[in-house]
Amino acid sequence: MATAVPTTAPPARQSSAKQKRARNFSVNRTILGLAGIVTALAVLEALPRVGIVDRRFLPPFSEMAVALSERVQTSVFWEALGNTLVTWAVGLSIALISGILLGMIIGSVGVLRDATASTIEFLRPIPSVALIPLAVLLLGTGRPGTLLLVVYATFWQVLVQVLYGVQDVDPVARDTSRVYKFRFLTVGLRLVWPTTLPYVMTGFRLGATVALILTITGELIIGTPGLGRLLAIAQESGQVASMYALVIVTGVLGVLVNLGARQIERRVLHWHASIRRETAS
Repeated sequence: MATAVPTTAPPARQSSAKQKRARNFSVNRTILGLAGIVTALAVLEALPRVGIVDRRFLPPFSEMAVALSERVQTSVFWEALGNTLVTWAVGLSIALISGILLGMIIGSVGVLRDATASTIEFLRPIPSVALIPLAVLLLGTGRPGTLLLVVYATFWQVLVQVLYGVQDVDPVARDTSRVYKFRFLTVGLRLVWPTTLPYVMTGFRLGATVALILTITGELIIGTPGLGRLLAIAQESGQVASMYALVIVTGVLGVLVNLGARQIERRVLHWHASIRRETAS
């Protein structure tokens, strides 16, 4: 009697092949990313040297790298970097806490949600840079003025996401909690918060980048101590290579902030289906 031949691979072999494909895909993405960076740097080096652009306004990348190496050896640079990170962290924390608290309260109370909807839609699109004159008049050119811009811009990112999260709560579960007369705090912690948490992390990830942008902008325009102020000083003094070096630093800082926010999001939401699918793929 003939023996049946299995037409599919064992589960262990399928899992191993899937993990291998995932590793190869990750390696390929890394290689392509590095190739893109190298190509961009090569273009930055070549354009001023062949005369396509005036090197007085765009020096070769090698000169930017030399200027950057000189900058990082000074205490002024590290003090400015520390000031930027402190302003960013404080502004993001204030916006995150206030956005979560107000979003949970407004989203959970129908009267408040309806009463504030038009106000939120009116205030949210106002550009934060439009508040710079007001910030300078009220708070001066120190850190508080820049914090006002950072908090204002980041707060809306968090608040809107939290409101969406509260509205996404299962209506059956909400009705059940109402029937059993659960306390407001119990409903918030046991029902609303788990549903809203993925939206909170999205607001945190978006807000972290927005907070950094407004921190650098406030330092650049208002004159608050930090990397933005160093960049403005380099521009005004004609240190073009140093100015571009600082631009590179702010760009790298933005990438690190985004990567850090994504890692935090993955750790906090390790139980969520979207994160599990992303990890499995």
